[in-house]
Amino acid sequence: MSVPSPAAVQCRDLVVRYGSTTAVDGLSVTAHHGQVLALLGPNGAGKTSTVETLEGYRRPTEGSVRVLGLDPMSDHRRVVARMGVMLQRGGVYPVMGPRRALALFADYYDDPEDPEALLELVGLGAVARTPWRRLSGGEQQRLSLALAIVGRPEVVFLDEPTAGVDPEGRIAVRRVITELRDRGACVMLTTHELAEAERVADDVVIIARGRAVAEGTVAELAAAGGEGGIRFEGPAALDLAGLRAALGAEAGTVTEERPGEYRVDGPATATRLALLARWMSDRDLPLTELRAGRRSLEEIYLRVTRGEGERDGPELREHQRGAEPHGRSRSRR
Repeated sequence: MSVPSPAAVQCRDLVVRYGSTTAVDGLSVTAHHGQVLALLGPNGAGKTSTVETLEGYRRPTEGSVRVLGLDPMSDHRRVVARMGVMLQRGGVYPVMGPRRALALFADYYDDPEDPEALLELVGLGAVARTPWRRLSGGEQQRLSLALAIVGRPEVVFLDEPTAGVDPEGRIAVRRVITELRDRGACVMLTTHELAEAERVADDVVIIARGRAVAEGTVAELAAAGGEGGIRFEGPAALDLAGLRAALGAEAGTVTEERPGEYRVDGPATATRLALLARWMSDRDLPLTELRAGRRSLEEIYLRVTRGEGERDGPELREHQRGAEPHGRSRSRR
């Protein structure tokens, strides 16, 4: 009988406090090898404090964390050699280009990735000699990603990996994340770009005020959120009364949430979709961005976190704004 491998990343009842302010409040999260887990939440939710504790740069106030079965604080040297960290910003000498930076970081490891292959993988071959300070924001992000994985890590922490990245770069980032997962690495990412999280994450943990408020696969969260109805985009100020009549819908079930963005509550049956399409076609109106049934991750996120991010006190928000760059800057080896 085979013995299951230990979790790659594990928090158990994690509490992180700064004086009288509780940033993380009894959070338990588990991530495995070959899994992409997205840690989501509003500003001030405790994401940075959680990740910095997992990286070994903050000591838990209560509870425990393990990375690859080790304590990232007391076993830091052993953990950091098997861990990759992508910074949201900084971490590279301003005059150093991608090729030199990758070659330098590769020297830190016994069996690194080929720097030239990484340059091509993240689409930076054409700017390999360009100084960091002259790279675009998206190019800097892609270089940070390459630096995080040059040591062939078993666990990778990615902080806003697609922030400021153009569509071509996003495709490259998704490809890298998928390849990391497929080779058995555990990838934990934090992001505010929910569409990207929905694309790449196997599992999602949404936190607010330091506590998990929803977790599971996107499909599981969507199912728990109930019927998603029909959502579509078209011209602003449609005749909602006429559309309701065509769909046989009750008053209040067809709404224009924002100009040109509509929601039809109730079951998203094939008959209803056909009636909607026919009604729009008869009036020669464009029907775009049609989505039926399952709620999007953005809808789920807003439902479970609405108002939570505003409840954190100014002390915690100010701490996180001021402490994050300093704490994260130490994440390089």
